[in-house]
Amino acid sequence: MAGKTALLLGATGATGQKVLTELLQSPDFTKVAEYGRRVTDVGAITSGKDKLVQKTIDFEKLGEAGLKDGKWDVVFIALGTTRKAAGSAEAFEKIDREYVINAAREAKADTPGQRLVYVSSVGANPSSKFLYPKSKGLTEHGLAALGYSDTIIFRPGFLAGAQRPGQNFLVSAINPLVGLASYFSNSVQIQISTLAKSIVAAGKLGSSALPASVRATEEGKEGTSFTVIDNAGALALAAEA
Repeated sequence: MAGKTALLLGATGATGQKVLTELLQSPDFTKVAEYGRRVTDVGAITSGKDKLVQKTIDFEKLGEAGLKDGKWDVVFIALGTTRKAAGSAEAFEKIDREYVINAAREAKADTPGQRLVYVSSVGANPSSKFLYPKSKGLTEHGLAALGYSDTIIFRPGFLAGAQRPGQNFLVSAINPLVGLASYFSNSVQIQISTLAKSIVAAGKLGSSALPASVRATEEGKEGTSFTVIDNAGALALAAEA
């Protein structure tokens, strides 16, 4: 059986970097495309470099990006930002939601069976009063409405190892509390490498073939439904992958 082709958007982020590594190491994916405003330094890639295609794109000119040219079997999206990094609520929503949905729309090909896998967040809710969970929730529903054959949404909890510059004090204060909570629940925290392994596994398997241990759920309306994998589900899937 021929291997799958994958398009990854957001490969330079903390989660995206690990997803790219997993895809390049996976024998199930024979061609991996990394499209983004920036792309990974090939010198830092240790395996699978021969099946990697890279392209720098402008998210304001997605019609010129050629996202659907590869007719990708699976489109992975790990693209996102924070309000602080974006500079304003408006800029945050443009990057976190508009760019994501528009890119997924451009990458959708007229071929059956195409799958979309998106990294959202715990608490995503389109009706939330708070900017971050509301944007994530609206993005989820916007992606589901694009008409992919299979849409899978990950809602991980605290991402262990996702520390950003300037967050040293905050992370050092929170980590012990998260670690304690994780001792009692598998819904709180996940290592980025574990999450990436689970994301790639979901892209390979699809919603219908997910193990029962994942306890995936379905949300959305008929015709625009999507599969949700929460933090505990991601841990379970990675353990079986």
